[in-house]
Amino acid sequence: MENTKKKFPFGFYVCCLSFTFERLAYYAAKWGLSIFIVVAAAKGGLGLDKSVGAAMSSNLVAFTYITPVIGGYIADRWISPRLLVPVGEILMGLGYLCAWKANGVGMLWVMIVLIAIGTGFFKGNVSGINGRLFPSSDQDELDTAFSLQYSFVNIGSFIGTTFLSLVGTNVGYREMFLVCGIFMFIDCAWWLFGMRFFGDAGKKPFLVDNRTENVEKADKEKDNAPLTKLERNRVIAILIVTLFSGIFWLIWYMVYMPVYYEFGPASQGGQGWANWNIGSFEMPTAWFDSMNGLLCIILCPVFAGIWAKMRQRPQGDWGMFTKTALGIIVLGLCTASMVLAAVLSGQSSDHPVGIWVIILTAVCMSVGEVIFSPLGNAFISKYSPKKLLGTMLGVWPLIIFFSGKAYGPLYNWLGNFDFVKAYGTVTAIIIACGVIMLAFTKKFDRMVEGE
Repeated sequence: MENTKKKFPFGFYVCCLSFTFERLAYYAAKWGLSIFIVVAAAKGGLGLDKSVGAAMSSNLVAFTYITPVIGGYIADRWISPRLLVPVGEILMGLGYLCAWKANGVGMLWVMIVLIAIGTGFFKGNVSGINGRLFPSSDQDELDTAFSLQYSFVNIGSFIGTTFLSLVGTNVGYREMFLVCGIFMFIDCAWWLFGMRFFGDAGKKPFLVDNRTENVEKADKEKDNAPLTKLERNRVIAILIVTLFSGIFWLIWYMVYMPVYYEFGPASQGGQGWANWNIGSFEMPTAWFDSMNGLLCIILCPVFAGIWAKMRQRPQGDWGMFTKTALGIIVLGLCTASMVLAAVLSGQSSDHPVGIWVIILTAVCMSVGEVIFSPLGNAFISKYSPKKLLGTMLGVWPLIIFFSGKAYGPLYNWLGNFDFVKAYGTVTAIIIACGVIMLAFTKKFDRMVEGE
């Protein structure tokens, strides 16, 4: 029998490993920023209130998710995406160096601005180039490719939060930021080496890349033509699923705050509702992040296999809307597990719960994430009008700007109420959102398929 298994191009691995290096630095720094701000100066931190830590963490996440829209627009029309990426990597590296030398909130704002601009040039454009390495008509191959890319993303997250966090807790948070910066410069060198393997993908702006010399004028007219009814429906569908994903990410990111500040140990700025000790070794709270990264590495190929099996059924696979709804519902179980743990601990360090609560919370949030999130780029690559591809790839993370900007203030506001009541209410709301979306999935599916 002829072997029909396809090999991915080497350029695919260039893009994926670039994400690994970038996420390695980002997730280590995201955790480190939250802890560095609240830990006492004598222990290498700034010694500020946890509300400042939550707000600055929120700003870092928010602004790194709005700039890809701008970066995607630029890559669509004016500048080669493959050249924007290394510029972004250098800017991110400089941002981490600012945190290395920071003595107050001002320098941390400079860090956030540089990392946000750099991420805007990097994130959506790497995914856009990666998608161009595959035939757009082969949806199965696109789903597999972006699921594998998601595994590379989480390998970076796992390495950063597992091992770089030890630099933070045992050597110093500043030194950890320095290492993050060095990794970004290594990432830039890797990208410059690997560009030769992209063929024509990303050599020109995405819209220019869609044209040939002979039909350039006709294609320009097509670019300026109004969207068809089907294209409009598909754009609306992408915006709807993006909106609900924003609800998911609002709660997903907020979960980290009580893990750090309520359940985390006092030596790392927490209240000690959970026991983080293994013998005499106190785990860094970043290992909660590590569990999410490790579980995503394990679960992404598992769910990719499940979706492949389901596609072979007469009724086919679940649609993107169904998967998003289920991801939201599973996330509700994540906040429910924290409520249970708070009840068992009495919201006190006198009776801390075991590490099981950290594991259960990480499992629920990770399962909810991998059910739908890895497929977002593939969904957009298939259904977005081609002249809006870069912009739509930027819109997918745009909603996370609002989620990221809101989760810090939301966490601080919920702190005015009893933890069990506040997070019990959050649990009910998030599950209700998932159920509502699930009720309308058939209508949404018809919108993108043109039925």
